[in-house]
Amino acid sequence: MLFHRFEVLVLFLATILPLLLAIAYFTLMERKIRSAIQRRQGPNLVGFYGLLQPLADGLKLLLKETIIPSSANTGLFIVAPRITFGRMLVGWSVRPVAERLVFADVDLGVLFLFSVSALSVYGILRAGWASNSKYAFLGGLRSTAQRVSYEVSIGFTRVNVILCAGSMNLTDIVKSQSHIWYVVPLFPAFLMFLVSAVAETNRHPFDLPEAEAELVSGYNVEYSGMGFALFFLGEVGNRLLMCGTITTLFFGGWLSPSVTLEFIPQSLWFAFKVLFFVFFFVWLRIAYPRYRYDQLRRLGWKVLLPSALGRLMFTASVLVAWDGLCLFRCYFDS
Repeated sequence: MLFHRFEVLVLFLATILPLLLAIAYFTLMERKIRSAIQRRQGPNLVGFYGLLQPLADGLKLLLKETIIPSSANTGLFIVAPRITFGRMLVGWSVRPVAERLVFADVDLGVLFLFSVSALSVYGILRAGWASNSKYAFLGGLRSTAQRVSYEVSIGFTRVNVILCAGSMNLTDIVKSQSHIWYVVPLFPAFLMFLVSAVAETNRHPFDLPEAEAELVSGYNVEYSGMGFALFFLGEVGNRLLMCGTITTLFFGGWLSPSVTLEFIPQSLWFAFKVLFFVFFFVWLRIAYPRYRYDQLRRLGWKVLLPSALGRLMFTASVLVAWDGLCLFRCYFDS
């Protein structure tokens, strides 16, 4: 029993510590890419070529004083960032990085991820309301409405993968792509999932909840110190989680694209694919202007949702027709 608890603790640390390190250096990667595209110097003073800048930023936030507004609801104000950060960790607990490298390999992994991602609105709403600030409150309402709008489209596009794989287990979904990745037969669904993922993570050009010119900073405007750090870690971890979800559902997870490249470790293949989508998210922030709020809602409810429903019906029809054709051939062959 003691050995089992020690094994669970080791697996938990092996999952969480690399994730926190990846979140820290994602910020450095984003700042380096933006500075390179904009032809300016990024962080380059702390450590060799700025490699210790994320650690310095984390230490700064750790040492800063946590200020709670006098008119805020103290309990909810403190709990809100912890909900956001904890939800992100729970989401990564069922994400398989390699064939046997997963903290909890649950059978309903896709449904579990869908449920956990829906909980993100609770931390955001509590932060916006508990701050007792009109800017934070408006940012919380915007972010909640945006996430709910695009969560529906993401859910329908996930069902396409579930129908093709015949399972909700994330490991089984990856193994079912051993012959062909789902991005090929489900390319329209992949595009809809990608756009919805960018919108749900409040990334540019859909970062309306954090519009600096309108809301100063959004729902976390009143936070400082570790409260702001937990919100920041939760948001960045959620972006990486979305990149990992895209990799798992449409790009074969840890599977290599060729038999000749199978000597590369599975976890590295997963990391390479996630890094590709991380770069894509950063590039979007630089290349495209911000949407208007009415355009954002129109895209979610009038374009992506009907398209996702139509694609789901088409995928189900093709699979039913294929199964019927196979049964028909088997009947006449016998």
